[in-house]
Amino acid sequence: MSLFSYAKPRALGEALKLLKNGTVALAGGTDLIGLMRNGLAKPTALVDLTGIEGLRGWTREKGKGLRIGALTALSDLETSPQLRKLAPIIAESLRDAATPQLRNMGTVGGNLLQRNRCWYFRDEAVPCWLKGGTRCFAAEGENRYHAVLGAADCVMVSPSDLVPALIAYDAEIELASSLGRRRTKLADLFVTPHGRDRREHALRKGELIVAVRVSEAALERRGTFLKAMDRKAWSFALVSVAASARVRDGKAHDVRIVLGGVAPIPWRVPAAEKQLEGTKLDDNACLAAADAILAGAQPLRDNGYKVTLARELVRRALRSLVA
Repeated sequence: MSLFSYAKPRALGEALKLLKNGTVALAGGTDLIGLMRNGLAKPTALVDLTGIEGLRGWTREKGKGLRIGALTALSDLETSPQLRKLAPIIAESLRDAATPQLRNMGTVGGNLLQRNRCWYFRDEAVPCWLKGGTRCFAAEGENRYHAVLGAADCVMVSPSDLVPALIAYDAEIELASSLGRRRTKLADLFVTPHGRDRREHALRKGELIVAVRVSEAALERRGTFLKAMDRKAWSFALVSVAASARVRDGKAHDVRIVLGGVAPIPWRVPAAEKQLEGTKLDDNACLAAADAILAGAQPLRDNGYKVTLARELVRRALRSLVA
């Protein structure tokens, strides 16, 4: 691990002034510390955000929907009875996300920005394409857990369980830097690495995620989250599905379907969602939508099972909305 300086500001403005080239923000540290130990992150300075007030907790403001501070612990969202009633997909997505200890340490902002779990990427000795090399070793190597959709030069998958759940609620994020603030769709944070663009996230230099927002209208949708894992608990998803819809008179409207574990970004196909508008979400309609979502799948040597698994999880998730 390289030497670095350390600062713990008490105000957001102070933290933003400290963020510059070579400086990295530290929250829960559950991903960053591992990256530093493995030589994959080499900050010259760390800015510890945990002393800043106003970035923790969640609130529901009348007419403004749900606001979740970026430093809120994942366990606080998972265990809140009020939030489970208000936005059940969020709590469901966190139930099996890592161990209880990691959920106590991990923060919402850190979870959104965690790096991928490809073992070739995580191995400091492997010069994979995402780290500046010339090839993706997973494409022809051990690729049981890798992408079947949307990949280009890198077949890693977006690892977060929370992200598909939030995107199913049309979540937005608030970002701050020394230049000001902006707000954008959470889905737009994620980048498919390709060509000269070897990023996973579209965060600008010096920016911090300060909050996640979900509108009142989105909270009116029914929702569910399903996840298939290698183990019974505390494992990254082989495939996950977050689904939401407004259901009136047994018919679905304004449907959202977001897959995790299958692509470099959270995977959504709006055309497949439109197919379900006004349907009763019967098996045929659900499977037709699943087929539309998976139409472009290109399985690798070891991960063709993900297509079959995703198809069934989409069907189950959608059927549960009208059960």
